[in-house]
Amino acid sequence: MADRRRVNPPLRSTTAPLFAFAPKSSASTPHRRTRPANEIRKIFLKTGLTPSASGSAYFELESPQATPHSFLDRPSSLKITCTAHGPRPLPRSVPFSPHLLLSASVKLAPFASRQRRGYIREASERDLAVHIETALRGVLISERWPKSGVDVIITVLEGEDDGPLGALGQKEEGGLSGWESMSVLSGCITVASAAIADAGIDCVDLVSGGVAAIVRQPKPGMGDGRWEPYIVLDPCPSEHSNFIAVCVVGYSQTRDELTEIWTRGDLGATSLGGSPEQFILGSLLDRAMEAAGSSRLVLEEALKESVEFKIQKTASGKDSAGTTRNKSA
Repeated sequence: MADRRRVNPPLRSTTAPLFAFAPKSSASTPHRRTRPANEIRKIFLKTGLTPSASGSAYFELESPQATPHSFLDRPSSLKITCTAHGPRPLPRSVPFSPHLLLSASVKLAPFASRQRRGYIREASERDLAVHIETALRGVLISERWPKSGVDVIITVLEGEDDGPLGALGQKEEGGLSGWESMSVLSGCITVASAAIADAGIDCVDLVSGGVAAIVRQPKPGMGDGRWEPYIVLDPCPSEHSNFIAVCVVGYSQTRDELTEIWTRGDLGATSLGGSPEQFILGSLLDRAMEAAGSSRLVLEEALKESVEFKIQKTASGKDSAGTTRNKSA
């Protein structure tokens, strides 16, 4: 008879994990940006990866080309997966709606950032979901789907981190910094638009996300303490340490409309050539729209590949069915 009160030890001996810490000097030395200010990182976008969903997409950004000081100081990246479920009928308990009801949900995986996260949705994730719903509602033809709903579920597998591990104390509650969330929102808008298009939901146009930022850089030929602001496309938090303002847009290029605008920072704290604040905001919006236009090129190519694959699959299915009928006859 087995002794139920005895706690059996593991069959093999184990060793307690030892966690390493990043050097203190790396906390103040971010990776240097090697690409031009008007160039975005390479994007990988693939649709149709989840067969059980009506539409799905996977989005990944290229990691910054930099040599890390240590294993813990490696450059961050952005990896997002999205599934769209619907349109499907709403429950009978829900009041009648003549329009399609859109519901977006964003969840960062526990391993998405260097500081491990919990499984409960945080306030920052709910804010991202609200912005995504606003960006997508501007392009959906909701009148064609009365009393129906579509659920867009986004999971951030790897979120861009603010560089060194020593900067974790500077983040907001929940482990997601303000600058990091802007790039995440831009990627979420693009991947959600791809998943909705893959699901075959009627839209007036595609919407792509773009982000631009005003950062400080040392003046050439000047000593320490002399800085000048300039605008960059697709800013990576690990490449820039002095952010002034960041702008994210959801841009419908064919209709030339903005479905979402979110700015963060202090536009009045800087001057670009002595321009007033409203002109600085206009310049920042133009550069964010330029970044969204570059993302749209990748979005269109990914959807074209998806449509061609579905056409070939349908044609091969018809050919095989015709061959079977001929044999039976």
